[in-house]
Amino acid sequence: MAGGNAPYRVENGELIGRAAAKTPNSWLVSNQQYGDFIVEFEAKTDPILNSGMMIRGQRRADYRSGVVHGYQAEIDPSKRAWSGGLYDEQRRQWLYTLGRNEAARRAFRSGDWNRYRVEAIGNRIRTWINGVPAADLVDDTDARGFIALQVHSVSDEVAAKNPEVRFRKIRVITDRPQRYALPETKLEQQGWLTNRISPGEARAGWRLLWDGRTTNGWRSAKGPSFPAKGWAINDGILSVEPSGGGESTNGGDIITTRDYSDFELSVDFRLTPGANSGIKYFVDPSLLKGEGSAIGLEYQLLDDERHPDAKMGRDGNRTLGSLYDLITARNLSDPDSPGKRINPPGEWNRALLVVRGNHVEHWLNGFKVVEYERGSPEFRQLVAMSKYAKWPRFGEGKSGPILLQDHGDRVDFRSIKLRGR
Repeated sequence: MAGGNAPYRVENGELIGRAAAKTPNSWLVSNQQYGDFIVEFEAKTDPILNSGMMIRGQRRADYRSGVVHGYQAEIDPSKRAWSGGLYDEQRRQWLYTLGRNEAARRAFRSGDWNRYRVEAIGNRIRTWINGVPAADLVDDTDARGFIALQVHSVSDEVAAKNPEVRFRKIRVITDRPQRYALPETKLEQQGWLTNRISPGEARAGWRLLWDGRTTNGWRSAKGPSFPAKGWAINDGILSVEPSGGGESTNGGDIITTRDYSDFELSVDFRLTPGANSGIKYFVDPSLLKGEGSAIGLEYQLLDDERHPDAKMGRDGNRTLGSLYDLITARNLSDPDSPGKRINPPGEWNRALLVVRGNHVEHWLNGFKVVEYERGSPEFRQLVAMSKYAKWPRFGEGKSGPILLQDHGDRVDFRSIKLRGR
C-alpha cells in the first residue's frame, strides 16, 4: 500500500478497493518494477468513483515527500468519459485526453466491466478500452516503474456511499513484448519530446516551427531581422526577457517568416509569477507601425492569479486561454468540472490552436476552452465591443504569420510545432 488508507480485499477472483473518507489517493503497488511490458485487465467501478492503473509508477523521497506519481491509465465513469486516457499523476496532469477521441469515449460502459490493454514499449505508451484505441503517447520521462491500482480520494459525502472499484483478469507480458504489440492504428499520436517530433506526429504532418536552437524561421514583427535584444535561447528554451511589463517595448514581438491559413499549432509555455504574453495568429503587421504589439487574434497567456489584466475586459475574456478581449476561456470538455486545468507559474503548460478555415478552437492542457467562427455575426458583434473595433474586418484575413508576444515579462517557450499550411 502507498498513499492513503482505503481498504483493499480479494473476493471471488476480484481485487476490490473501497473509497474512504479523509484520505488521499490510495495505491496497491506491485512488488516488481516493470520496463517494457503489455498489461491487460478488466475493471468495473461505481459511477461516482474515479480510478486507474498506474504504469511505470514512481515514489521517491526527494519528490514531494514521497508521493506516488507517474503515468496512469484512467478509469473515468463521469460524463467526461475519458477512460483509457493517460494522466500524469502528481506531475504534469493530463498527457493524453479523450477530448478528440469520441470513439473511445463511447466505448466505455459505465457501471459494467471494461477491458483495458496497455502497451508500454520504449518511450511509447498505447491504450485500448474494450478493443477501441484510446491513447497513443510518446514521452521519455519514465522508462521503468511499478504498476499500481488506485482508489481515488473522495468527499465525506461520497465515502458514505461506500463506492468500490473492482479489478480482475490482470495479466502482463514482459518477455520481448514488442512481439505481441498490436498493429498501428489511425489514432492521433501525441508527443511530449522536447523540441522533437515523434514518429507518429511526423507521419501526421507535424513539423517544428522553432528548431530549439536558432532564430531560423522567425523575425521581428516590426522589421526583417530577429530582435537584437529582448529574446534569449538557452538549453532548448526560447524566452522573452523581462523588461518591466511593457507591451512590445524591449525586443518586441516575433513572427514567423511565412503566413498560415489552415493549421494546428502546439506550443509548450511556462509562465513566471505575474507574467503576461500571448500567441497571435492571422496577424497583420501592417496595421500598427508605431509602438505596441502587432494586431491579430490572440490566445492569451497570463498568470490569472497575479496579473491585473485577468480582472479587466469583460467577464474574464483576458484570462489564460481566452481569445483576448473577445471570448472567455472556459472548460468546454468537462461538464462536471467547469474550471480550467492550469499548471502554476514555473511549470509547463501546453496550448493548442486548431484553425480549419474560419472555425477556430483554443485548447489548454488537453481541454477545449474556446470555440468560434471567424467572420460570423456573433464574432463581429464581439469585435464591435472590444478594443479591436477600430480595425475593419479584424481577424478575418485569409492568412497571416504566427506571433509570440513580448509583454515585458519572462515567459518561456519550447516544442513549438505545427501542421497544415
